[in-house]
Amino acid sequence: MNTLYRKEYLETIKKYKDLDLIKVLTGVRRCGKSTILLQFIDFLKQDGIEENQIIYYNFEKILDDKLYDYKFLYHTILERKVPGKKLYVLLDEIQEVKNFEKAIDSLYLDKEIDIYITGSNANLLSSELATLLTGRHIEIKIYPFSFKEYTEAKNENIDEAFNHYLIFGGMPYTLELNDPETKIEYLNSLYSTVLLKDIVKRKNIKDVGLLEDLSSFLCDSVGSIISAKSIADTLTSKGRKVSSITIDNYISFLSESLLFYKCKRYDIKGKQNLESLNKLYIVDQGFRLFLTNSHNNYGNILENIVYIELLRRGYKVKIGKVNNLEVDFICKKNNDLKYIQVSASVLDKNTFNRELKPLSQINDNFEKTIITMDELPIAKDGIKVLNIKDFLLYSNK
Repeated sequence: MNTLYRKEYLETIKKYKDLDLIKVLTGVRRCGKSTILLQFIDFLKQDGIEENQIIYYNFEKILDDKLYDYKFLYHTILERKVPGKKLYVLLDEIQEVKNFEKAIDSLYLDKEIDIYITGSNANLLSSELATLLTGRHIEIKIYPFSFKEYTEAKNENIDEAFNHYLIFGGMPYTLELNDPETKIEYLNSLYSTVLLKDIVKRKNIKDVGLLEDLSSFLCDSVGSIISAKSIADTLTSKGRKVSSITIDNYISFLSESLLFYKCKRYDIKGKQNLESLNKLYIVDQGFRLFLTNSHNNYGNILENIVYIELLRRGYKVKIGKVNNLEVDFICKKNNDLKYIQVSASVLDKNTFNRELKPLSQINDNFEKTIITMDELPIAKDGIKVLNIKDFLLYSNK
């Protein structure tokens, strides 16, 4: 497994060490949560914490079935306490333990225990745990490798690295695999695991084929406005009769598994959220290799990469509507607001003007940027054009 030191995540976790908060790391399976926990354990030891003060359980690997009983787990942890010393409890993929929130809630009451948990499902924090621990937990969202992390882990020139990242994405273990076919097989296997373990099994899905068809459709539709009704109509026209309610439910399940992220629309001039016609993006573009046939649609792939990168940097992201035009992303973090358009190339004058037009209709002074694969810088009316590699590697705002 690639052991790149994931500095930004670790610094965030260190910041919350010993605070009266449960640290909750969420992210799709195999995005690196376990590695980050193990690196944090190394930090604890270097910081003077003794080994008997640290408990780490990975609930995808534990062989002792009794630990999957939340009561047994709770008492086992309590028995490991060292008198007069803090106990650091790290529980990986805790959602595998039924009623885990009851054990976590009870452990939290002991102020000599510092708790860190991970999960591969967005419902981890919409379950009873969130109700029990309102105001007492902090969520740290983990994503696959950013392009910057990718370049730090791989000894490749920037252009070569970006070409690989564009195709195979940033799931950590893919960096250990050299053969393209093996990478595809691994990503396919990982995707199937997420579908079967986090959706089909938990939600008791009967029509697995529909779930797979929907995933492929959503990948093909990255960067496009969609609705449950339009998807249902399209699939029905292709011979698979399905209701919009079923599609809506399945989209929710895919989002809960953290495979897909929903980006809502916002009317910039009307200053209101729009409830219909959203976009969905996949957590890592590498999954597109076997889910879609449109491998060369670079505009959509770039848009997906930029969206996930903005989430990784802590922005709240929405699609912008200005008059009858669309701005790809409105990005907000604290008092920082920016608008972003994404296009494979804007060297063609008509394309440049098309991407420029919605940005030019926004009457404020916040940063406006077009991100593209073009190497030549272009700017007009204070709107800058930024190369995608420069955005990913050097623009960290």
